[in-house]
Amino acid sequence: MSVNWWILPLFFLSGALAFYAPSDGVVELTDANFDSKVLKSDRIWIVEFYAPYCGHCKNLVPEYKKAAKLLKGIAAVGAIDSTTQQGIPSKYSIKGYPTIKIFADKKSIDYNGPRTAKGIADAVKKVIGKTLDERLSGGKSEKSGKSEKSNKKGKGGDVVVLTDSNFEKLVFNSKDAWMVEFYAPWCGHCQKLEPEWKRAAKEMGEKVKFGALDATAHESMARKFSIQGFPTIKFFAPGSSSASDAEDYQGPRTSSDLVSFAESKFENVAPPPEVVEGVGKEIIQEACKNKQLCIFTFLPSIYDCQSECRRKNIGMLNELAMVFKKRAFGWVWIEAGAQPDVEKAFEIGDSGYPVLVALSPSKLKFTTQIGQFSVEGIREFLNSVNYGKGRVTSIQAAHLSDNFLKIAEIQPWDGKDKELPVMEDIDLSDVDLDEKSEL
Repeated sequence: MSVNWWILPLFFLSGALAFYAPSDGVVELTDANFDSKVLKSDRIWIVEFYAPYCGHCKNLVPEYKKAAKLLKGIAAVGAIDSTTQQGIPSKYSIKGYPTIKIFADKKSIDYNGPRTAKGIADAVKKVIGKTLDERLSGGKSEKSGKSEKSNKKGKGGDVVVLTDSNFEKLVFNSKDAWMVEFYAPWCGHCQKLEPEWKRAAKEMGEKVKFGALDATAHESMARKFSIQGFPTIKFFAPGSSSASDAEDYQGPRTSSDLVSFAESKFENVAPPPEVVEGVGKEIIQEACKNKQLCIFTFLPSIYDCQSECRRKNIGMLNELAMVFKKRAFGWVWIEAGAQPDVEKAFEIGDSGYPVLVALSPSKLKFTTQIGQFSVEGIREFLNSVNYGKGRVTSIQAAHLSDNFLKIAEIQPWDGKDKELPVMEDIDLSDVDLDEKSEL
């Protein structure tokens, strides 16, 4: 049997054209018209790179047609035959079929979601939202559909929005431990994880920071960590300086499981909080910020308890800070009499020093330790406070300034002993002690 070889190209061409008809709403793209139709357009485009022989491409056809109808008037839908139009597929490193990309504001985003009309439409919906955010902000937005309510600076309990530009600055060599999610906006598992991730971030507060990076928009970091699936979760211990320092999280994705993992890591790697001297408002507020309790210790005057004695007391406080480092406690020590307004606020009398007070910064309520000033005595006291035991007193408004304690700016301890000033001898020889002398 003879074969008319000239017919074969027509056969393959007719097979390609049979994928989509003009009435399907799918625009036929080529190397020649791609730039003018897609890249120079103000519209959002969904583009399928296909091969006529590809079985998966054929299976996609009915859903892609549905997507075109769903998105009519909202976004443009196109398709390019990568076997006949090789310039554009080569430019975008197309290696498999079908490959779907979304083009918006001259940028391309890989679509790796479900090959369904709904999945494609959902992805376009998120891109539209993100594009609007960027245009409203007058430039490139740091936000994504996943983290619109997240604070870029990362207040305690917020999910921090991470990007190619801020990742290394915030995460690498940080004094904090980090849990980081690499996600894709179209990923169903990522969307399911979002509320759990936010709850875990809120529960961990300042102890472990939670961040999220849109790996489809910030591809440099995604490549650095070889991200291949979504969501990918990694833990960074304090001081982590490279991708190799990150530890993969493979556990369940509920907030309780995430918190349990973060807590266990925090216990192992986090340094204890610093015990600071309360010499000014800024220092004390920073020590107490976002803390469950702030522990104030009023140590004896340096005249009554010299440097060796004071260092022993501070060392004990450092030991306690290590014991309670899993809890959100701040630690401050103040020399007796150095902050009189603070002592009045805590109703500290003349019963002697040291005195230890546990303050709730958010509620402005405190309780004072009664008992032995020792590691064991203070530990027992703080455990009882943590379980809601003990007498609690509210700080009176008269002792507050800007909804916090009235704090003076004083000089810090120089680390040295101090001696009482020497009293000069008084010469009484010229003093008439005669009882009859007139006063």
